[in-house]
Amino acid sequence: MVNRVILIGNLGRDPEVRRLENGAAVAKFSIATNENYKDRNGEWQQQTEWHDIVVWRNLAERAENNLKKGMSIYLEGKLTHRSWQDQEGNNRKTTEVVANYFRILTGAGGRKDNEGGGYFPSANDEISNTATNSSTASSSNVSEDAAVDDDLPF
Repeated sequence: MVNRVILIGNLGRDPEVRRLENGAAVAKFSIATNENYKDRNGEWQQQTEWHDIVVWRNLAERAENNLKKGMSIYLEGKLTHRSWQDQEGNNRKTTEVVANYFRILTGAGGRKDNEGGGYFPSANDEISNTATNSSTASSSNVSEDAAVDDDLPF
């Protein structure tokens, strides 16, 4: 079984850090990921998803000292679900990513994913049919050794 999440996104707020009675630090923050696509009318659309992130102990302290709203980060973790009752007694649920690793990609105010370089296409990334056909033809000549030597994490 695998429960692994990999996200690249921009921080929506500075991390909120608190310390438990046993001294363990926990930090919470949110990141936004963007996906660009063409709708049925051929117009480019951007869809933003917000993800709640939780980090513990040393990683929480690192987040407190280094992460700021607007920064672009790469993170890895696992998907978790929690249930609780709010102050009015209503049952509540949330889904979070408990991260076990993050890496800062840009500083606050740095280049954003929606300005190019992201993992989803943008209006500037449109490929002509001739480029697609030539890349398809050349990819069929790739050796088996090159196919095995990819950088996929799975």
